[in-house]
Amino acid sequence: MNIAFIGFGKVSYTLSKIIQSSEIDLITSDENRSRNTIELINKADISVYDSFCEALAGADIVISAVSPSKAVEVAGKYGKYCSGIYLDLNNISPATTEKINNLLDNFVDGAIIGKIDSESPTLFLSGKNASELLFLNEFLNVKIISDKIGDASKLKLLRSTYTKSLSVLLIETYDLAKKLDLEDEFFDTLSITEGNDFKDKSLSRINNTLKYSKRKAEEMEEILNYFNDDDLDMIKAALDKLKQF
Repeated sequence: MNIAFIGFGKVSYTLSKIIQSSEIDLITSDENRSRNTIELINKADISVYDSFCEALAGADIVISAVSPSKAVEVAGKYGKYCSGIYLDLNNISPATTEKINNLLDNFVDGAIIGKIDSESPTLFLSGKNASELLFLNEFLNVKIISDKIGDASKLKLLRSTYTKSLSVLLIETYDLAKKLDLEDEFFDTLSITEGNDFKDKSLSRINNTLKYSKRKAEEMEEILNYFNDDDLDMIKAALDKLKQF
């Protein structure tokens, strides 16, 4: 079996380390890739082709893990080379998954729940072809939500609505605690109700939010675009703050 990656950032690189089997050949292309991406590809145990056309043509599964804003463009550009399953793992809205589904006949909607580099990453899938990816249970936790495109993305979107807003609030509160020279006491106080590992998880969340603020802002814009008829004042405020980081 051949699994090809479009985009080779943290998600694809981590998956290339997780999905290790003598029966699976992992492939990608360095066509028009940045220097940093090529360096990451070279660190992975993966076959590299000169063009995506060549890499995707023989793939049983194609995994798209690019910037959310590029998901539809990438599907339209490279999906035609894919004769197997096209799995999108981008943090995109259900409306965007429908656009991709209209372009491709072999599409599966995927959503990584939590951190991809956690001890046991979870993958939500939806779509009529989702069951063909159940073999990935050998490498990570796979849960099929339904046979309806968009359901996996809806759950991811709902989760992101909560977690990303909470992360921004956490950063603001932590900054206040530092100004008061009470950051350690702040975490100790919250740990009483939130658990002993609250501080470590919070600092990890803060660092992750600040490091990937641009991508997280794109994801929050997807949320606002999808729920455009709803009152989402907290999301709008969190997005404005994210753009300041």
